[in-house]
Amino acid sequence: MPKFIVFVSLILIALVSCKKDKSDEIDQSNYPADISKIISTNCAVSGCHNQQSKLAAGGLSMETWEQLFEGGSGGATVIPYRPDQSWLMYYINTDTNRGVALTPTMPFNKPPLSDADYNTLLAWITSGAPDVNGKIPFPNDPDRQKFYVSSQGCDLVTAFDTKTLLAMRCIDVGKLPSIEVPHQLKVSPDGQYWYACFVAGTVLQRFNTFDDSFAGEIEIGPGNWNTMAISSDGTKAFVVDWDDEGKVAYVDLEQMQFIQYYQGSGLFTQPHGSWLNTAFTTLYVTSQYGNYIYKVDITNPAFPDIEKVVLKPGQQPNNIQGTYDPHEIVLSPDETKYFVTCQASDEVRVMDAATDTLIAVIPVGNYPLEMAVSLTKPYLFVVCEEDPCSEPVCKGSVYVINYNDLSVIASLQSGLFEPHGIAVDDGAAVVMVSNRNVNPSGPAPHHSSDCGGRNGFMKFIDLNTLEFIPDYRPELSVDPYSVAAKVN
Repeated sequence: MPKFIVFVSLILIALVSCKKDKSDEIDQSNYPADISKIISTNCAVSGCHNQQSKLAAGGLSMETWEQLFEGGSGGATVIPYRPDQSWLMYYINTDTNRGVALTPTMPFNKPPLSDADYNTLLAWITSGAPDVNGKIPFPNDPDRQKFYVSSQGCDLVTAFDTKTLLAMRCIDVGKLPSIEVPHQLKVSPDGQYWYACFVAGTVLQRFNTFDDSFAGEIEIGPGNWNTMAISSDGTKAFVVDWDDEGKVAYVDLEQMQFIQYYQGSGLFTQPHGSWLNTAFTTLYVTSQYGNYIYKVDITNPAFPDIEKVVLKPGQQPNNIQGTYDPHEIVLSPDETKYFVTCQASDEVRVMDAATDTLIAVIPVGNYPLEMAVSLTKPYLFVVCEEDPCSEPVCKGSVYVINYNDLSVIASLQSGLFEPHGIAVDDGAAVVMVSNRNVNPSGPAPHHSSDCGGRNGFMKFIDLNTLEFIPDYRPELSVDPYSVAAKVN
């Protein structure tokens, strides 16, 4: 009897062991089977991109589909629907005829992937990089908080998920074969659309924020279209042509039609920055070179009344480059004052909106350009693109100004290089800063672009601590310039 019991026990142990072994063979990666086979045997292995080794491999684990789409220290590795913008495809490519090929070739210290495996991954990403059940990463969601960054050198806009700070889509913009240089992005006040204007284009383009699909364009003619201002109800906009004899295009966003130009001999000289008050009675436009801004009464938009507001009491308007050179303008949230970045004098000038008189002069870093305002904290963020930095391979700063008492709260610059675009998401408590990094003395990019040139990168400021989020600097395609946020 004891021998029988021992025999039965051994049989049961064997059966349990077999069952466990079979369970261990079940694929837990959540990739489609053909993708899992490639990644599990070549990428998500010990010493490379598995969970245990990821810290030495760019912070990226590819063990599971979910972990792949958590990205690494350099941000997203795969962009759904865009193998041409996915770093993964660059590193497994050994044939430059297929596109960008980066070294070291992956899998590291192993033979390159076969053409069949390469094409399988290519087709998978082209179809959206779904999981085993067909779920696409970052599915369309009307409540998703996003921000958008334009890459001037590639006619590309990258959509980021604000919660994870990961790039999730890449959208081609412009309509010509040549590079049109998407200079500024703006999200409509209702969050339904985002718009792009172009330095070397003839259109204002619109895209849906729900799925980032193309939603139409307005032909506004040739121009160096630099900035735009959208009415608070989202029905009208003004687009500024930065030229010696510049102009402003007034457009209808409901009908997606051009209405008229504001132009004429000497009417606008080097107009650049623009802002609208919520009542849609006043359009502010900076004159890039000189000492004044334009204040445009649009109570009757068909017949605007334009005056010049000098930024220093007692001076006459001039267009002498190097005087103050007002670049951008922003109204305070209560619209009692407006702020003007003066890139020649390295200061922000604060004007009373009711009287157009000077309230304060706030010294900031070298070459102040773009600004962004928080609505939950009294912060005005000012990007200074050329500010010297004590760190090696660093240039530029972000000044934080209390827009109530006009004091400078902080100056941040660690890890920046030629910062330009900036936007605030109060709900996520994050400030997004794009870094152009076009100067060869800047940080060497980890990746290349499919359109040539040097990649730039993003940096993020914690709105609560006013410190940079550490150890995270996702790269972007060439010359990331403008940032616009869709918030809830």
